Amino acid sequence: MTGEPLRADRLYRFYRAGDEETLALQGVSLTVSKGEVVAVVGPSGAGKSTLLACLTGLDEPTGGTVWLGARRLSHQPEALRARLRARQIGVVTQAGNLFGHLSVLDNVKMVQRLGGASNGDAHGLLESLGIAARGGAYPPELSGGESSRAGLAVALANDPPVLVADEPTGELDEATEQTLLILLRQRADQGKAVLIASHSAAVRRSADRVLTLRDGKLAA
Repeated sequence: MTGEPLRADRLYRFYRAGDEETLALQGVSLTVSKGEVVAVVGPSGAGKSTLLACLTGLDEPTGGTVWLGARRLSHQPEALRARLRARQIGVVTQAGNLFGHLSVLDNVKMVQRLGGASNGDAHGLLESLGIAARGGAYPPELSGGESSRAGLAVALANDPPVLVADEPTGELDEATEQTLLILLRQRADQGKAVLIASHSAAVRRSADRVLTLRDGKLAA
């Protein structure tokens, strides 16, 4: 990939319901560089989740462009967005990204198959995150800390250059939150671009840059 791993140029997102129009994003531009942790903060309803959905190709901006390196993600067919997302973006969410009927190891292997990296070292990835001993466990059997590590393993399954996390520590205790933030920092130190949307003060302190979103706009 060339250029910044993740870049957004003047993103707009409008929602219309009858005669009502909601301006969820209003000209948001940002970049996340290799080795950088960027936090997006702001009150509920500021547009953080909408922004992350557009940045990961789960939603289309009404205007503006999202780039993954030299590849345009936005305004592409859904099938192409899905392929780019599977290979180049790891997504971590508060609700979790694990299938309950699959073991932790099988969750990772499934994501690797979908991303075309079926020969990836799933066990080695779990080992690097300190959760290899729980590879055969199912998500309902995991503790909060184990679940957060397993979710990160799924996000990292295809070694994506970009990690995007939406409130990843919202339901974690302080110690588990710190552990997850250390793991995300380690991945940034390995050259990943990491973007975290959160209300957490700990996330804010751990970031290299903090961007504040209010009413769909980045504060100056």
